[in-house]
Amino acid sequence: MTSTAHDPDAGLEPAFAAPAQACDAHFHVFGPAGRYPYASDLRYAPPHAPLAAYLKLARRLGFARFVFVQPSAYGIDNSCMFDTMDELEPSVRRAIVDLNETAATDVQLADWHARGVRGIRVNISPVRRPEAGLAQSMLPRIARLAAIARELGWHLDFLTPGWLVSELMPMLRELPIAFTVAHFGLFPAKDGVKQPGFQEFLKLVNDGSQRCYVKLTGIYRFSQAPGFADVTPFARALIETAPEQLIWGSDYPHLSFHDKVGTIGLYNKLGEWAPEEAMRRRILVDNPARLFQFG
Repeated sequence: MTSTAHDPDAGLEPAFAAPAQACDAHFHVFGPAGRYPYASDLRYAPPHAPLAAYLKLARRLGFARFVFVQPSAYGIDNSCMFDTMDELEPSVRRAIVDLNETAATDVQLADWHARGVRGIRVNISPVRRPEAGLAQSMLPRIARLAAIARELGWHLDFLTPGWLVSELMPMLRELPIAFTVAHFGLFPAKDGVKQPGFQEFLKLVNDGSQRCYVKLTGIYRFSQAPGFADVTPFARALIETAPEQLIWGSDYPHLSFHDKVGTIGLYNKLGEWAPEEAMRRRILVDNPARLFQFG
């Protein structure tokens, strides 16, 4: 963990009390590198981020439900996440895995479902530059993952740069299952809410099917303004358009931003975007309970 001298949350207190059964719908844990080897195409060197450190923060904020998300650093080896999940009561935790869709067996998938898995990641680096043909090349795998997810009552969890969200839009409009899109869709905040990609995205989220959920996460990955002020119009547009489709996550431990961004500060932003308690309860409790099948 970073030392207190570099703790971006130093001196900050939560700006509002979390509602009962509040859910952090997107965070990661990292174990000792010797025990959990990283994937070969490592995007970043992860900090040691054990569950105990995360829970200390999460409980200070009042979170009672937790959704572990498999980080890219571990590729399709979900063992660090599964080992860590065992430290929590099954009723309060869920997980999103990454997997090899051609190798996963029915027995393995049933076991994972029993452990609390409810989604599969489709993960492309947020900083990847536009690349002709990439979206098209992803479609066969997404179709296979969607078939697996549909069978189990799971969803697909997309982390892709904004330009790729736009290129995948025809597929997303037709996807026959629920899916999440991380980090507001990663549309560049500097281009404003009127940018065509984000406007198309709003239509998708609000198409009446209730399939597309948006994760109000990772704002430091697409914001360029002091205090993330340029994200507020995006948050307000989503809250006005489709409040029943939004979930919040800390994105702890804020990889490659962990010395600049703190979890309490991010939590407090939600209070600015959604000043009404009822709206925050929807985003923190009702919507994730529906999506992740909490009791």
